[in-house]
Amino acid sequence: MTTHVVVLLSGSGTLCQALFDAIDAGEVDAVVDAVVSDRPDAAGLERARARGIPALAHPLRKGGDRAVWDVGLRDLVETYRPDLVASAGFMKLLGPAFLERFGGRTINTHPALLPSFPGMHGPRDALAAGVKVTGATVFLVDAGVDTGKILLQGAVDVLPDDDVDSLHERIKVVERRLLIQAVAEWKESTP
Repeated sequence: MTTHVVVLLSGSGTLCQALFDAIDAGEVDAVVDAVVSDRPDAAGLERARARGIPALAHPLRKGGDRAVWDVGLRDLVETYRPDLVASAGFMKLLGPAFLERFGGRTINTHPALLPSFPGMHGPRDALAAGVKVTGATVFLVDAGVDTGKILLQGAVDVLPDDDVDSLHERIKVVERRLLIQAVAEWKESTP
């Protein structure tokens, strides 16, 4: 049974592109029905438009009401009736209204082995801590910051000459693979 997905993103959309590629290759029985970004200039929106997929911006204006924004995001995503929402590089926290509707079926990727190094700077924090292994996590989004139920993880060795960029690039490879796996397995593992 095909999984209908709405992807949330904020930047270049490389995670979303990996999902597109896996769908095209027949690795995942899914369809991306829409891509939504909090940034109107996100390159990931162009990736979706190039495929004929609805690509919508829902920015939170500076000084805007976050609760109103959250309700708007919920309503926008709901128009596509997704089985799964995939937060793939989406740099905004999802609020109570969104999670009331899509909690338990919204996944996120994170560039660290949660519960270690939550937040915006997983690779930087891993390097600062001096760990020898870090990685990527896919988890169910909850009201906390990177605190939801862990679904999948993959390890990445920290090399002696790593800097934040080199480490993050290797983590992204694993992150893409895990996102694809999570979407592919969604119907089987739906909580």
